[in-house]
Amino acid sequence: MKKKIVLIGMMGSGKSTIGKILSKTLKLNFIDADILIEKKCGLKIKKIFDKYGERYFREKEEKIVLNVLLNDKTPCVLALGGGAFLNKKLQKIILKKTISVWLDANLELIYKRCKKSNKRPLLYESNDKKIKKTIKNLLKIRNPIYSKAKFVVKTNEEPSKVCDKILICIKNLI
Repeated sequence: MKKKIVLIGMMGSGKSTIGKILSKTLKLNFIDADILIEKKCGLKIKKIFDKYGERYFREKEEKIVLNVLLNDKTPCVLALGGGAFLNKKLQKIILKKTISVWLDANLELIYKRCKKSNKRPLLYESNDKKIKKTIKNLLKIRNPIYSKAKFVVKTNEEPSKVCDKILICIKNLI
């Protein structure tokens, strides 16, 4: 394995869960970009958004993810935050230098996974009806961008089965 595998997709699509399984299977390190950002900033993402705003968070996210992509030559599985792939600079490098996999989850699955969590900054001030509408709007904007990934894998099955699908997709590249 020479390249990094980058998992992209909406919040709640399973990037962290599947990334851990995939990295274990491939005997690679797993990096969760959101957790790395929290460690580097010394704050939870929700607090970063509250205290400094989304723009500040996106700047930190870009810097930290670029460091993983460009400075660390070790192959790994990297789970990006839901909005990271919208960053053109990150997108260009990911598409050129990594194996990108879009974990494509439908509205209902994302809603089910996210409605109980208050750690999703783009959703946490919403009621259930508003959460669903926000997710729908985000999917409308983000899916065409996510679709640029090298591979698309539906995430409507058990994480181990989704992981198997990813392994089938990338088998000739590892």
